[in-house]
Amino acid sequence: SPPVTLIPTLRRLLGTEPTPPAEPVVVQVPVPAPDRRVDLEPDVPRGLTVAAGYAWRLLLLGVAVVALFQVLAYFSQITVPVGMAILLAAMLYPLVTLLRRWGWPAALSAIVSLLLLVVVVSGLLTFVGTQVAAEWPELLEQSREGFQALVAWLGTLPFGIDDAPVNDWIAQGTAWLQTQASSLAGAAASVGAAFGNFFAGLATALVAAFFFAYQGRRIFAGSVETLVPRQYRASVDHAALRGWTSLVAYMRSAVIVAAVDAAGVALAALLLQVPLVAALFALTFFLSFIPIVGATVAGAVAVVLALVTHGWVQALIMLGAVILVMQLESTFLQPLVMGKAVDLHPLAVLLGITAGAIVSGILGALLAIPVLAFGVAFLRALRNPESPGVDVLESDEPDPLPPAPATA
Repeated sequence: SPPVTLIPTLRRLLGTEPTPPAEPVVVQVPVPAPDRRVDLEPDVPRGLTVAAGYAWRLLLLGVAVVALFQVLAYFSQITVPVGMAILLAAMLYPLVTLLRRWGWPAALSAIVSLLLLVVVVSGLLTFVGTQVAAEWPELLEQSREGFQALVAWLGTLPFGIDDAPVNDWIAQGTAWLQTQASSLAGAAASVGAAFGNFFAGLATALVAAFFFAYQGRRIFAGSVETLVPRQYRASVDHAALRGWTSLVAYMRSAVIVAAVDAAGVALAALLLQVPLVAALFALTFFLSFIPIVGATVAGAVAVVLALVTHGWVQALIMLGAVILVMQLESTFLQPLVMGKAVDLHPLAVLLGITAGAIVSGILGALLAIPVLAFGVAFLRALRNPESPGVDVLESDEPDPLPPAPATA
C-alpha cells in the first residue's frame, strides 16, 4: 500500500486543505455588425436625404389614398348610404341612449328613434310643400312686379339701360331655351334616374342606420377583431371610441346650430313679411349642416326673396338680420355647444369643405367636416392614449358590451 504522510492527513481531518481555484468565467460580448450603409455625405446633404425619405413615403401614402378613394367611388351606391347611415346613427345616439336608460330594449329604442326622425323630416317637408303651393301664385305676381320695378330703376341710371335691351335679353334667353329642348329633356331624364338612385340609397341608409343604432358597438368590435392585428386592437378600439365621441358631439351641435340659424332667419322673414317663411326655415335648417357655406346660401335666398317681393330696403334689413344670426352662431353658439369635443380650427373647416366639394360636390362638402372631426380625434388618441376624454360608447351604454377586442 502507498505510504501515508502525516501533513496531508491532518489537513483532511481538520478541513484546512486549500480550496482548488474556481474555473474562470468567460463573458462573450456581442460585436455589432459593421454598418454596410453607404454614407452619402458630404456628396449629398443630410437634409436632402431625409427629405427624399419623407418624399417617397408621402408618395406611397398619396397613392394609397387615391386608390382607396377610387374604390369608394366605384362602390358609391354602397359607401355613400353607409356613410350617411353612420351620421344618422351619430345623430340619433343621444336619443337611443336615453331610451335604453329608461329600460327600453335595444331594438325598440333604435327603431323608435329612427321612425321619429323620419316622421319629423317628412312632416316638415310636407308642410313646406303645402305652403309653397299655396303662396306660389302670389309669389310669381310679386316677382313680376319686383322685376318691373328693377327694370324701371335701371332706366334711371346713367348707363342708358331701358326696356328695349332687357326685352331683347329675355327674348334671346327664351330662344336659347327652345333650341336646347332636347338637351333639357335628356337632363330631365337623368334627373329622374338620379331620383330613383337617391330613394334606393335612402332606403339602404335607413336600414343601415337602424343596425348601427341597434348593434353598432358589436359590429365595430367584430370588424376590429377581424381586420386589425391583435397587438393593435386595444389602441385602435380606444382611438375609434374617441373619434365616435367627437362625431356624436359634432352631429349634436350641428342640429342645435341648424335649428337656431333656421329660427333666426325665419323670424326675420316673418317680421319683414317675406313669403315662404316655412320654406326658408326648412332650407336654412338643412343647408346649415354644411358649415359656413350652407347658412350663407340660405341667407342669400332669403335676401333675394325680400328684394323681389318688398324692394331693396327690406332686402338690406334682411341681409343685416342674416349677418347678425351668423355672427351670433359663430361667436357664441358654436363654442358653447361644441366645447372641446370638436376642436377644429375655422381654417381647417373651410379647407375641408372646399376639398370635399372639389372631390364629391355637395355630398363631399356635407361629409367633409364629420370625417375630419372623427379623423382628428382618432389620430390624437393614437398619438396620446392617456389624454383625458369621455368614451361615450363605454360611459353611456346601459347594457353590457362584448369584451374588448384586445383580449379576444
